[in-house]
Amino acid sequence: MKTLAISSVSALLAAGALSTTAQAQQPMSIQPYIGGDAMFWELNPDGGPSAESTGLRLRGGVQFNDYFAVEGHLGTGGSDTNRGVEFELDHVVGAYAKGILPLGDQFRLYGLAGVSEMEGSFTVGPFEGSERETDFSYGAGAEFDLTPNLAVGADYMRYLDQDDSTFDAASVGLTYRF
Repeated sequence: MKTLAISSVSALLAAGALSTTAQAQQPMSIQPYIGGDAMFWELNPDGGPSAESTGLRLRGGVQFNDYFAVEGHLGTGGSDTNRGVEFELDHVVGAYAKGILPLGDQFRLYGLAGVSEMEGSFTVGPFEGSERETDFSYGAGAEFDLTPNLAVGADYMRYLDQDDSTFDAASVGLTYRF
């Protein structure tokens, strides 16, 4: 599954790079955007209790053409207690290349690949601590234009995929293009 997701994201990014070369004769219209999402996250540590909650995520980026953008994420919020272990998400922050596949004038699919940092706090009985991890991240999503400048979208991101834990999030929200 992980190999399939990485291959799909790589193919979308390659298609975006090739289309940029093919459209070199047309003027590029650089378009900045910002978005806000409800982020439904889940932390799955190996050998420990999982945690899941809802937080908020801000996104911002610049779309260079119909097929390629760069995007940044900042997410925070939510906590969960499971089997005596409380976990609270302090933040997840990342930068990504975004390959876009337009499927019409108003609908598009996209893939994201980049790097993220996740930090969280945990409490086990009287013991408290925090954990900060940085890892390669990837995801995919879809977006539908409601107006020329406003879109609704959803995506699924694997922010952290290490030997001892994974951190995933499904997000739904709005994007405003300037």
